[in-house]
Amino acid sequence: MDDIPKDQLTGSLRRGAVKKHVAAIHVSGKLTLLQRKLSNVLLLNAYDTLTQASSFQMDARTLCMLVGYNSNDFDTLKASLRGLAETVAEWDMLDEAGQQEWGVSSLLSYAKLKGGVCEYAYSPALAEKLADPKVFALINLNIQRRFTSGHALALYENCYRFHRTGSTGWWPLETFRRLMGVEDSLYYEVYKHLNAKIIKPAVAEVNRSSNIVVTPEVRKRGRAVTDIRFLIEANPQLAILDIDDGEGLRRAPVYDRLRGLGISDRLARQWLMQHGEAAVTDKLDYMAGQSGVRSPERYLAAALRDNYTASPDAAAAPVPATSERALRLGRVRDLAAARSPTQRDADRRLFLAGLDDPVARADFERHGWMSALNAQAIFDFWEELIPGAFDTR
Repeated sequence: MDDIPKDQLTGSLRRGAVKKHVAAIHVSGKLTLLQRKLSNVLLLNAYDTLTQASSFQMDARTLCMLVGYNSNDFDTLKASLRGLAETVAEWDMLDEAGQQEWGVSSLLSYAKLKGGVCEYAYSPALAEKLADPKVFALINLNIQRRFTSGHALALYENCYRFHRTGSTGWWPLETFRRLMGVEDSLYYEVYKHLNAKIIKPAVAEVNRSSNIVVTPEVRKRGRAVTDIRFLIEANPQLAILDIDDGEGLRRAPVYDRLRGLGISDRLARQWLMQHGEAAVTDKLDYMAGQSGVRSPERYLAAALRDNYTASPDAAAAPVPATSERALRLGRVRDLAAARSPTQRDADRRLFLAGLDDPVARADFERHGWMSALNAQAIFDFWEELIPGAFDTR
């Protein structure tokens, strides 16, 4: 599912974890492409508090845009949410004590739309499994938007969480057909048909559209194919798609400082993407000189938002808005600040996904919503996201 791997994923997907499970969570491959993308975005939105919160909320228009719906197409959104609530997720794995555990749950326990907000929840048992980085890997939204085939995205999801081990391990063909959503088809019980219509096209799209390259291998009993596995390598030609997976940001020394203060992985990466290493380091140094800071997260958020300086006078005076563009940028800053951390992260990803020019992307990554190079595109984005955002009346 969408993703964006957490910092714990590095060690969790090594060979030791693979020995504990193979395709630990089976989500029906019968989901449509849009439903699969929707499930990934919802999981990404919920991930930071997956086992703490009982339900989650997301702006419905943002959700539609992230998965490729028309932002006002709530009928399609309703149908897709209904499909997720009717979809079964099943797991069969060893727990921490070495006991075999089998379970089943609907993918969403409920979903509702009210006041332009999508509210939804997972069953506690499924949330626990989805939150475990040994079991599940989040999928990069920049990558999933490139897929045009549900089978290809399903293959990518089930291969990506093994990308650090180099192989999925052997899947019985029955398991593989279930992952692809064709377990009820007599036609695909014939490996020749399965290979021609499902495996080859899906492998071709994964290798063309994602940050990994997969190579299928089969195991036979006599002349009959019984098992399949996929060898996994990085796709160097599409390494730019890893821009949002956080690996580069996590290597920055300032990231470790933030994590040491109890800042979440998501928020630490968001600050580094939005403000840059130098600015975050400066605010950390400034905070270190203050006494009585009870909540480093709240203090740093304010320091970054209001540009606290190394002066004892606390916050720097705001720059006067002397032009229409400056006024609009100030409005964008306020709109972004009013969003939740998860919404802000999703907004940035959505905007970045629409930038094809590497120079424009680099400027936005450095300056965020204050990127002068992307000013008009930023205004258009926020006007689309929040109609009337720049009305002065």
